[in-house]
Order: sequence, then C-alpha cells, then structure tokens
Amino acid sequence: MSELQVLPLGDAALTVVFGDRIEAEIHARVKHFCAALEAGPRPDAIEEWAPAFASATVWYDPEKISFAALAAIMRDLAAGAAPDEKPGALFEIPFCRDAEFAPDLAETAALKKLTPERFIKEFSSLTFEVYMLGFQPGFAYLGGLPESLSAPRLATPRKKVAARSLAVADGMCAAYPFASPGGWRLIGRTPAPLFDARNPARPALLAPGDRVRWREIDRAAYDRLETQWRFGDFDAQCLVRAS
Repeated sequence: MSELQVLPLGDAALTVVFGDRIEAEIHARVKHFCAALEAGPRPDAIEEWAPAFASATVWYDPEKISFAALAAIMRDLAAGAAPDEKPGALFEIPFCRDAEFAPDLAETAALKKLTPERFIKEFSSLTFEVYMLGFQPGFAYLGGLPESLSAPRLATPRKKVAARSLAVADGMCAAYPFASPGGWRLIGRTPAPLFDARNPARPALLAPGDRVRWREIDRAAYDRLETQWRFGDFDAQCLVRAS
C-alpha cells in the first residue's frame, strides 16, 4: 500500500495523495476518504473537495485553520475505517457506432484481434465507474475498461473531436462534452447532453462515483434523440437505471 502524503496546493488548498497509479484499490481509498468527509464531522474551515484518480484535493479557509493542523486531521481521517458509502447513480447512456462517429473502431478492434461487432458487444456489456471529472467541464474519466479492449492513444491527436464523441484509451473510457482537440480513439457518439449550463444544480451529467453502461442504438434512433434533446427536451433521469 502506498504511503499517504498530504501536500500543500497554494495557500488555501491541500492534496491528499494515496498513490501514483490508476488502479481500483487506490481509487477505493480516495472514495472512502471523500465519503468520510461527506459523512462528517469535519472542520468548518473546509469549503469543498474533489476526488481524482489517486488523490483528493480539499479547499479550506486559511484564516480559520492552518495547513499543518488540517493536514493532521486529513491524515487521521484517511487512516480511519471506511464509512458506509452511498452508491452513485447508474446511467444507461445510448451511443451510435455509425462510421461517421467511429473512425477508430475498426483499427482499435483489429489491435485486439476482434471484429468491430465483437468489440462493441463486449464494450456494451461493461459497467464503468466515474473516477473523476477533468479536461473539460463534464468530461468524466470512466474506469473499468479491460486490457482486452484497451489501446494506446493515437500517435497524432486530432485537432478537433466532435462534441459527445465516445472514446477509449489506456484503460479508460470517456465522452467529450464539447468539441476539442483529442487523442483518444473514437468508437461512437452519444446524443445525450454531457454538460447542460441550463441546469445550475447539476450541469454535468455524470459525477464521481456514478456508474455507466453504454447502450448501442442505430443512426435513426440517434438522430431522433439528438434532435429531441438538443432543443431542451432532456431530463437526465431518463438515463438513470435501478442498480
């Protein structure tokens, strides 16, 4: 087990580091720590916190508590017994692997000695977990892609990846909320809005701890849903499933 570190991040934040790798055991420690913060009690100087792959950052008011004092509390909290965790929501998100949306599917499947159809079938049978948000607002890094479906990032990133593109790389899965450069391998596209500024309570569709299953749909269904949801007729609850 990696030795825990508590590092300053400017004068009003600290980072609790549990390891230096992306793996389920280390991320479980991150989740337990954040669950303990949520459960409380915690110093009222703490303002917010956010998990990452192998660490968690805590923002605090330095006029109410010193870094040294808070670091000691965070070490004790991280060393304590894991509290009961509230499971995140389970989302079933549609995607389409039309050739226009999945330019890397055939090559990625061939690297794993699979047909595109077999690759998608195995991919759609998985349940992913949201490890963290980053890169873009609402960009969720999903852990749980096995080596049998994983491939390295593209040698030359694309200058523009279309919004809502579904991609895999390096043991992870993600969908781009907005158009941007990107080097992940594109295997489909979802019609679902991944970030909605019109929903201030929860603009990002996914949050750390949520789980995701990807459900394949055809192009006709994609076009229908994309049109419907683009014009505001979208309720994220329609994608939430019972565990």
